[in-house]
Amino acid sequence: MLYKENELKINNSLTGEKEVFESILDGFVGLYVCGPTVYSNVHLGNCRTFISFDVVYRYLLHLGYKVRYVRNITDAGHLENDAEEGEDKIAKKARLEQLEPMEIVQQYTLDFHKVLDQFNNLPPNIEPTATGHIIEQIEMIMDIFDNGFAYESNGSVYFDVEKYNESNNYGELSKRKIEDLVSGTRTLDGQDEKKSPLDFALWKNAKPEHIMKWPSPWGLGFPGWHLECSAMSTKYLGETFDIHGGGMDLKFPHHECEIAQGTAATGEKPVNHWMHANMLTLNGKKMSKSTGNTLLPDELFSGNNDVLGRAYDPIVVRFFMMQAHYASVLDFSAEALNASEKGFNRLMEAIQSLKEITPKGDSSIDVDALIGKFYAAMNDDFNTPILVSHLFEATKYIQGVKAGKETISSTDFEKLDKAMKAFTFDVLGLKEITEEKQDNGSLDTVMELVLQMRQQARENKDWTTADAIRDKLKEANIVVKDDKDGAKWEAQ
Repeated sequence: MLYKENELKINNSLTGEKEVFESILDGFVGLYVCGPTVYSNVHLGNCRTFISFDVVYRYLLHLGYKVRYVRNITDAGHLENDAEEGEDKIAKKARLEQLEPMEIVQQYTLDFHKVLDQFNNLPPNIEPTATGHIIEQIEMIMDIFDNGFAYESNGSVYFDVEKYNESNNYGELSKRKIEDLVSGTRTLDGQDEKKSPLDFALWKNAKPEHIMKWPSPWGLGFPGWHLECSAMSTKYLGETFDIHGGGMDLKFPHHECEIAQGTAATGEKPVNHWMHANMLTLNGKKMSKSTGNTLLPDELFSGNNDVLGRAYDPIVVRFFMMQAHYASVLDFSAEALNASEKGFNRLMEAIQSLKEITPKGDSSIDVDALIGKFYAAMNDDFNTPILVSHLFEATKYIQGVKAGKETISSTDFEKLDKAMKAFTFDVLGLKEITEEKQDNGSLDTVMELVLQMRQQARENKDWTTADAIRDKLKEANIVVKDDKDGAKWEAQ
C-alpha cells in the first residue's frame, strides 16, 4: 500500500503545526466533516469546503487507506445567529414558506446533493442526520452530566465551561483565552439561566410554539447545535478519530465546543487532526447576501448572473478551486475562471494526446522524479496548486513527445499515463467535459445576441417582433424573464 511508502503531512489547526499523519488503526482512517444546515440553497463557500475535503478523501483512498467518511446533515437545533437565541433556522424557513420543516429539509438536502454531484464529489460513506440521532445526543448529555460538566436550568441543560476549564483548556483550538471570551460575551436570551455567559446549550427547553421538539429526561426540547456533531462523529468513528474537517468559520465556537463535549463525555480528546478550509471572496470582496455580492452554484453554471458575465462548467470551477490551497482565501473572478478554463482544456488535451503517443527509445527526462513531485505536493498538506503546476510540467513534456521534441520509453510511458490519469481524475476529481456541456458556452453567446435583438425591438416599440422572439424561445424550452435589470433567460 502506498501510504506506507509516503509521508503525508497535515497542518493541524489544533497545534498549529504541520504533522506527519499516522492513523489510529493502521490502514484505516476516520474522517468527519461538518455538513450543511439544510434551510437554503448551498452556497459556493460551503461548496469549496466540501470539494476540499472530497480531495482529502480521494487522496487517502489513492494512498490505499480504507476510509470511513462521515458528513452530517443538520436538520434541527441550529438556531439563528449560531447562538442560544432566535428561531430554529429550518423551522423559520418552514413558517415563511408555509411548509412542514421536513419538507424544507428534503428540498434543500436534494439541492445539496445535486450541486455536489455536479462538482463530481464522491458521496460520504455515512450521512447521518441530527433528527435521526436524538437518543445518542441525550445519552452523551447524560455522560457529560455524570462526569460533572453539565447542569440543568429551567428544563435546559448547559455545558459548564468554567468547571471544564479547571482541568482542560476551552479555547485551545481557536487560541482564545477564557478571560477575553467572558469580557467579550454579549447578553443573550436565556443567559440568566446560565452560571457563566460562556456556557453553551446541550439541550434547550422548547417553548410551546417551537415545532421541532422531543421528549428527554429534562422535558420537551431539542439538542444544541454543537452537540449534534459530537454525538454523530463518535457514534460512527469512535471516541477518538483521525481527522475532523470543516469551514474556517466553524472553528469557534462550533468545533471548540465539540472538543469540550467529547473530552467531558469520554475523558479523551475526540480528534487527532483538525483541518479547516478557508473562505471565498467574489471580485475581491467578501461574499454577502446583504450587499448582493453573492453567487449560487446554479447561477454560476447557467450564466444567469450579473457578476461573472457567462456560464462556467462545474468541473472548470472545481479545477479553479484546486489552484489555491484549501487553507488560503480564494477569490472568484471572471478573469481567474477564464484562465482556469484554458488551463483545464490544456490538461485535457495532454491526456488525450497520451492516446496518440508511441513510446520509443529512452526517456528524455526523469519520469520517476516527475511523478514523485505529484506525491510530494499532495503529501505536503494536500497542496493541490503545487500538484497542478507539476501536472502542467508533465503536460508540456507530453506535448513535446507528441511533437517529436522529447522521447519516452515504454516503461516510463506506462507509469506517466497511469499517474496523470490517477492524479487528474481520481485525486483531483476532474473529468472530461462532454461536447453537449461545452456547447453551453456557444448557447450563451447566441442568447446574448438574441436578447439584444429583442431589447432593440422593445426600444423601437416593435412589440410584435419582441413577443415573437420570446414565444419562439419558449417553444425551444427557453424562458425569458424581464426585470428592472434587463432580460434573463433560463433553459427549462
